Amino acid sequence: MLLACAALPALAQDFVESEGALDDMAFYRLVACGASPDGICAKPFYHWDQDVITVGIVERAPSFLGGKLKRAEASVVRAVQRLNKIGMGVRLVEAAQTPDIKIYLLDAARGDRIAAETATLLDGLIMANAITALDIDGNTIKGASIGFSTTMTIRQYESVMLEEITQALGLITDIRNPYYLSRSILSQDADNSLKTLGAQDKMALVRHYPPQ
Repeated sequence: MLLACAALPALAQDFVESEGALDDMAFYRLVACGASPDGICAKPFYHWDQDVITVGIVERAPSFLGGKLKRAEASVVRAVQRLNKIGMGVRLVEAAQTPDIKIYLLDAARGDRIAAETATLLDGLIMANAITALDIDGNTIKGASIGFSTTMTIRQYESVMLEEITQALGLITDIRNPYYLSRSILSQDADNSLKTLGAQDKMALVRHYPPQ
């Protein structure tokens, strides 16, 4: 990391391959620091240093108006509810004004280069179905931006919203492993039909933010 404060994109292609069921420590290290099983960390562990983290939609492109917007808004509500139920040492709160985790519904398709004056952390990145970038200072997360593309189908919103907010909490590496296709919201090759956190997703979040 060349700068003390830099945008760290958690892109769809940011994943580690493994095989079969991993023990809890191996799974946690993979999703939190990019470590392959029995390998070393590829990146630091990033954490928020506050007890309450706000999240909300701050930009809505006209292409999302109507049913897409309603589904996106409902997906934020459900993601916050599910994440708050697992007993982490941080709590998520929905906020409409200047949230810590900003969600942008962008007029950009998968594969487009994002041109966004307001979403500065995302500007210039290549859009996936959705993309998350963290604003970091050392090992501390100071803010996060999530961009949603126009490419996704409406049925994918709930799953992708939960995945991206989970990544915005610091679990920024996906896992490529057939065993986790239906067992982890962070599965690289899942079809975005999983709408709940897997058992090891919950474990990893609680380990990342132990209850106080």
